[in-house]
Amino acid sequence: MNNKKLPKEKIEKLKEKQEEEAKVIAQIIRKPKTLGQKSADWMTKWVGSWTFIILLAVYITIWITGNVFGFLYQWDPWPFIILNLTLSCLAAVQAPIILMSQNRQELRDRCKAEIDFRVNKKAELEIEDMQKDLEEIKRMIKEIGENKK
Repeated sequence: MNNKKLPKEKIEKLKEKQEEEAKVIAQIIRKPKTLGQKSADWMTKWVGSWTFIILLAVYITIWITGNVFGFLYQWDPWPFIILNLTLSCLAAVQAPIILMSQNRQELRDRCKAEIDFRVNKKAELEIEDMQKDLEEIKRMIKEIGENKK
């Protein structure tokens, strides 16, 4: 614990400053999302679901089956090239959208961590202040006890 003696005025100024900064951070967290941000969050949620994974597996299975039978009848001279292109395009589009959503979540997490830090710091200052008051009370009780003897 910090043994420095901070005057009460300085402690109150620190508390007020922390409260103001916490309000600004809270406003950043509660800021309404744009259409693009909402879309990125929706897509991240959808792509990260079992429904999407199962549907993609079914789609790939159907494509592979169709391509195998098509290859036997010379339907596609380069088997699976279109499937490969489709999956590459899907990955190329999904990756930046997912990253946008994750970056925004990281910002919210950092802001919440900052608020938690400030709350903890404020609590620490208040505890230090109470400990100083308790030490003063103890000293006064000792003086009273010594004066009675």
